[in-house]
Amino acid sequence: MFGLGWSEMVLIGIVALIVVGPKDLPGMFRTLGQLSGKARGMAREFSRAMESAADDAGVKDISKTIKAAANPTKFGTDSLKKAATTSFKPGGATEALSKERAESAAKFKEASAKAAAARKEKEAAAEAEQESAASTEPAEPAEDKTEDKS
Repeated sequence: MFGLGWSEMVLIGIVALIVVGPKDLPGMFRTLGQLSGKARGMAREFSRAMESAADDAGVKDISKTIKAAANPTKFGTDSLKKAATTSFKPGGATEALSKERAESAAKFKEASAKAAAARKEKEAAAEAEQESAASTEPAEPAEDKTEDKS
């Protein structure tokens, strides 16, 4: 209550007892209680009026959207559930795309296998050509390194 501790409230009560007097003190506290009750009632009525005006303006819908966006785990799981129920129906576009990708992967594997076989054939032909060239080359005569000393 207004940030007052018990010691401050006791001090205010003692000062009120001295200033107002013991005879009129209960009446004063009753009047203060009624005033604070009326102030709380007015504040409650004001906040209800503001909430109803906000409901009419659609502020709650906007705040729900903001809260959902601020909570990424809940927002993400809702989006995943929605995507899972709508996107992965059998026989739909997903299945056609899957077949198309499988066909292109098979074509790619076939083309790469052909290219690898052609490369190996070229390497084998080049190696055979080098071997045949080495075997048909005449051997160079060895030079006699002995010199006649005459």
